Amino acid sequence: MKQILFLIIILIPILSFCQTAEDFLQSGFSKVSLNDYKGANTDYSKAIEINPQLDVAYYRRGLNKIILQDIKGAKSDFNIAIEINPQNFEALYGRALSKESLDDYLGAIADYTKVIELNPKINSQYSDIYEKRGSAKAHLEDHRGAIADYTKAIEVNPQFADTYDKRGYSKFILNDYRGAIADYTKVIELNPKKADAYFGRGLSNLSLRQKDNACIDFSKAGELGYPKAYDAIKDFCQ
Repeated sequence: MKQILFLIIILIPILSFCQTAEDFLQSGFSKVSLNDYKGANTDYSKAIEINPQLDVAYYRRGLNKIILQDIKGAKSDFNIAIEINPQNFEALYGRALSKESLDDYLGAIADYTKVIELNPKINSQYSDIYEKRGSAKAHLEDHRGAIADYTKAIEVNPQFADTYDKRGYSKFILNDYRGAIADYTKVIELNPKKADAYFGRGLSNLSLRQKDNACIDFSKAGELGYPKAYDAIKDFCQ
């Protein structure tokens, strides 16, 4: 019996040492499914210790760092993953998200563009990439470029209300009030409780001197809890 216990004591560290990078990678996947992101990153770090060229481990650790609000750390991991494998469009996508969170919109646009080049047939997992690139362009006041991307995003996913909402705003900024109204109306069709769409449509109607329609929209926006709506009603509808 003592011999068996001795063998077990000897074998435990040996078996632990024999764990492969893939073992730790799979363990990390399992912990993510349990929302244990810190534990998963510990496993990914162990996988990296065993195989420093395992780009997927850096990518996965970076994703978890985004969830844990360590955006700079996430960006660093995505950088390494891309250095190891420049064709890793998932890491490029993650880095673009990190850059956008850090207000590096030009850098984000460059990475989103590279993802599209590497993966021109955007699948459902990345169907929002044109919308995200459009948002980055809008932050840089490139509303024409933003509209082009929002339009492409709508082609990929025509049921995503937020894209119409953002395109409507860019059209409003460019004084395309009728186009903005059309987009805000589509938002309302897809999501009748989206208060800011009523407010945006109201502003667009007001810009076209359609006061009655504008006031109806402001009233609906107010009913749905949009606080600026009542200021607009006070200023324009009384």
